[in-house]
Amino acid sequence: MRFVEKIRSSPIAVRVAPFFIFVLLTAAQGKFGADSAYWFYLAKTLVGLWLIWEMRPFVFEMRWVISWEAIVVGVGVFALWVGISGEWATQNSLWVKLGFSSSPQKFTAAWNPNEHFGSALAWLFVVTRILGSTFIVPPLEEVFYRSFLYRYLASQNFLSVPLNKFLPIPFFVTAFIFGISHNEWLAGILCGAAFQWLVLRKNQLGDAMTAHAITNFLLGIWVVARGAWQFW
Repeated sequence: MRFVEKIRSSPIAVRVAPFFIFVLLTAAQGKFGADSAYWFYLAKTLVGLWLIWEMRPFVFEMRWVISWEAIVVGVGVFALWVGISGEWATQNSLWVKLGFSSSPQKFTAAWNPNEHFGSALAWLFVVTRILGSTFIVPPLEEVFYRSFLYRYLASQNFLSVPLNKFLPIPFFVTAFIFGISHNEWLAGILCGAAFQWLVLRKNQLGDAMTAHAITNFLLGIWVVARGAWQFW
């Protein structure tokens, strides 16, 4: 409990620690056998829900907001994500093209529970993935990237930096880091820039959280409907 109180009392820790806990759980997916990827996703979704519950009283800007801009950006980013293709568009092939690898390396293994479980369990994990990426991932990522990282790159006293202040270096660096954390790095950079634009325009995180949620929800439906498991 003392550890939790310490995180709550630090404006940096309360925005950064939950994100990194979530990332560590993501890194553990599949490390204990192929099936563990799915059980760890279920576990990290529940942990993520608890983290958001703990963060909410201390991160005042983490409030959902629905707006027409959020809807347009969310749908537009989804279209970009599934529409951008080519040999340079994913990290699986980028490192080969740049000469850092002699053969394509999987950035992440395709996430397809149908290959590991019966129908009921497979659907449990599919629904968990869609719900987790829609309601858990956006608050954690938007708080870290848009509330903390963008402003911290401008000033260590990051809370003094307005959310709606455009800063070129933090803008492009944050979008780049967000992008390369995904296999679809090019779409990811454009996605990060779009969400950051929403924060700058609206002076709050809520619209970006909603846009992020719409993108991830539509992507989840696309993955299941089209069997496009490579996006997961």
